[in-house]
Amino acid sequence: MTALTPPSRTTLRVRYAETDRMDVVYYANFLVWFEIARVELLRQLGFDYKKMETEDEIMLPVVDVACRYKAPAHYDDQIVIETRIAAIRTSMLKFSYEVYRAGDPAEDGSLTLGKLLASGETTHVIVGYGMQKTVLPEKYARVIRAKLGLSPEDEEA
Repeated sequence: MTALTPPSRTTLRVRYAETDRMDVVYYANFLVWFEIARVELLRQLGFDYKKMETEDEIMLPVVDVACRYKAPAHYDDQIVIETRIAAIRTSMLKFSYEVYRAGDPAEDGSLTLGKLLASGETTHVIVGYGMQKTVLPEKYARVIRAKLGLSPEDEEA
């Protein structure tokens, strides 16, 4: 089922090592940032990815990725990544990402969103240790469905 959770925000600062000779963030680093933001979203939902692997014996390999670059990021830019769960099926999760240069701080000190730098998606299949496709355990699916406003009947196989 396709829907969108409210966004999770992850902030980071561009490190020198992430830039190329043109002082622009190397394109593949956006995919690393997607991973950082995805793990933080799972953490905010109450999931510990390491425990998902060790206790529930499931992994979420990326089977599809897309990234559309809109503007460059540079060394020392402060970056805000908004991450959402965009879709859930019994054996699949899809995440969406928007990467922004941080704007000026708001009165409450939180970061505002500046220029959109990139947007993208990752699709993950739920697998066990033998890389065989399996279903997302109900304790995780229930939380995700609640965030999406879905019932178990809304989820596609």
